[in-house]
Amino acid sequence: MSNSLMLVKKDTVDVVAERVRIFQEKGELHFPSNYSPENAMKSAWLTLQETENKDHKKALDVCTKDSIANALLNMVVQGLNPAKKQCYFIPYGNQLTLQRSYFGTMHVAKSIRPDIEEINADVVYQGDEFEYEKIRGRNVITKHKQKLENVDKTKIIAAYCSVYYEGGKEETTIMNIEDIKQAWKQSKMNPITEKGAISASSVHGKFTAEMCKRTVTNKACKVIINSSNDSNLLMKAYRNTDDSIVEAEAEAEIAEHANKTIIDVETGEITDAGEPSQEASQVFEDIATDDLP
Repeated sequence: MSNSLMLVKKDTVDVVAERVRIFQEKGELHFPSNYSPENAMKSAWLTLQETENKDHKKALDVCTKDSIANALLNMVVQGLNPAKKQCYFIPYGNQLTLQRSYFGTMHVAKSIRPDIEEINADVVYQGDEFEYEKIRGRNVITKHKQKLENVDKTKIIAAYCSVYYEGGKEETTIMNIEDIKQAWKQSKMNPITEKGAISASSVHGKFTAEMCKRTVTNKACKVIINSSNDSNLLMKAYRNTDDSIVEAEAEAEIAEHANKTIIDVETGEITDAGEPSQEASQVFEDIATDDLP
């Protein structure tokens, strides 16, 4: 490791490790038995050494040490690990930001609500037998029968995400295809054409079912997360992650007035102003094709 990298590691990774240790000693931070902050930090450090901005400059060379340390701290406090594709590091100008994948968002939701047993998503195709009931304001799927011949990404009519809790409680978020398209219209990658169709060449067009499931899963999890108490460190890190993206994006836009990677905080999608860069497109495609657990 070069002297410059050793210095960055000392001023970021080591500082974050010490802060985490203090939080744990004070009882302000608790990790599940299967989460190792040390391993997560090692994975993050390896990832960061390969992370580049849109000009192919190393993030560790162009981003401030404070922003690197904050991104790492937000990652650890949320219990995320880049090796599990739960988060990604995205540079904006001289600011490094942490972006959760939808795996990461599900992980945070389960951390906030330990009584969650499962989070499952699926899509509804034209011709499926699909029924649900409203029980005390909650959606409950009562029937979803699907035939193999119905499975056609051009005939998706809805998507849903069901959250199952201990004791049998179930909550389901349902979005019809028009709701999903409306969410996608916010993406700077412009996956929706002027005629309201899904662009076949976009990631959304190539992996429509997975993108539908990811969008509705993010929505379902954010309802859980946003309804929790803001006082704990986990929630502060969760909100800091989104806030830092917005602030860094604005600063980069003012400073550069050029194409850049943009994070859609509401949908959790990685996009780009104008044509996506090769790096952003690859990250976005990797996330889109991740299988649901």
